[in-house]
Amino acid sequence: MTNRRPSSPSSHVFTRRHVLSAGLLAGLAAATPGLAHASPFDPDRLGGIRPAGDPDFHPVRFRLPQPTGRKALGTTAIHLIDRSRPDPSMPSGQRELMISLWYPAGMFGAAPFAKYMPPKTAVEVDDTWTGEYGLALPSGSFDFANTETHSRVDVPMQRLRHPVVLFSPGYQYSRFVNTAQAEDLASRGYVVVTMDHSHETPVEFPGGRFLPGLPAAEPADPAEIRKAVETRTADARFVLDQLERLARGENVDAEGKDLPGGLAEGLDLRKVGMFGFALGGYTTANTMLEDERVLAGLDLDGTLQDDRLKGPLGEVAEKGLDRPFLLFGSAETQRTDPGKEYYDKSWASFWEAQRGGKLNLTLASTKQRAFTDYQFIFSQLFHEIYGEDPIITSVMKALVGSAKPARSVLAQREYVAAFFDQTLRRRPSLLLRGDSSKFPEVRFAR
Repeated sequence: MTNRRPSSPSSHVFTRRHVLSAGLLAGLAAATPGLAHASPFDPDRLGGIRPAGDPDFHPVRFRLPQPTGRKALGTTAIHLIDRSRPDPSMPSGQRELMISLWYPAGMFGAAPFAKYMPPKTAVEVDDTWTGEYGLALPSGSFDFANTETHSRVDVPMQRLRHPVVLFSPGYQYSRFVNTAQAEDLASRGYVVVTMDHSHETPVEFPGGRFLPGLPAAEPADPAEIRKAVETRTADARFVLDQLERLARGENVDAEGKDLPGGLAEGLDLRKVGMFGFALGGYTTANTMLEDERVLAGLDLDGTLQDDRLKGPLGEVAEKGLDRPFLLFGSAETQRTDPGKEYYDKSWASFWEAQRGGKLNLTLASTKQRAFTDYQFIFSQLFHEIYGEDPIITSVMKALVGSAKPARSVLAQREYVAAFFDQTLRRRPSLLLRGDSSKFPEVRFAR
């Protein structure tokens, strides 16, 4: 995931016209396969973008939305080694993973707040978005390494039993770019386990060892996607195995680091759910197909086939599941009605085959990346650097849609929490019964 880019603002002429034009093209490229690898943009092609004033380039630290629950938060990172899967590229010779647990905290004293990303992961993700082949921003514009979360590092878990929810990120995405959702669920009393999928997503191990993930130079073909889903599914099932060991009081960290107190008592593995963004949603459904320990699943705008236009359908799209599953799509993807725009055959097939509870929601005025932290990250970054330039509205629409970030984040949090409350805690929610005047932007597609 490396772009050719200038190493500092002085090594390239970054103008308001160039950078904001790049944002528009980046959004179009994400939606249009033919533009995904276009040559450097020509800002004059877009026209109408005023060049007044110079951008205030500087590293931008982001403000994560305040969690809506009442629990204080803790987080810990754990290094896992799966000794049943060989991996000659790893020092151990076996597959290695990094996971993070986000959880309700007990007493925490003066423990520091966790940073949004570890340093090398932060550089890698910043590289993805900066430079003339990304958003044409100077390297270091996204200061993920110094952005703080709301969770304190390695503090004890609240000594109550909490439902557990696994999270799988999008293809090539870091586990950290859905931290706002993870923290919100944790603040409501869940333990959220986020996973990096080594060799595909960027991952940093203890001691600074770093794997950059797959290069973003070419889109994956269907066979590569199928292989990724199978690998991710095996990762998720292995993580569940390790959580069971944790619940028995074992230390599963590869380095044997001291784990936060209360983990064994705090994991209620009788109540396990899973959700994922994009390919992580496909991974969630496929994991449920193969592992009955996951009682409920949620797909954030992820197709359930190896190529959205050409297929083939994933096995789970053909067979469905016997446990509850929520399909949550953006305004531009994943429809089950062949007579409507953005029809997705895999969602339609899954809907017909699904035997457990099922819901299909649409979040109006959004694009796929609105289901990640990029919805508020982009907004904060552009306003920090370009002030109140009106073209920001067009750039945001191209990248994540026109929904207001705060409103979109709140809607997602409420429906995701309502779904897991109902399926794992048996707390029925009016939000899941039909369209709500409280959230008119969320529509029941079926």
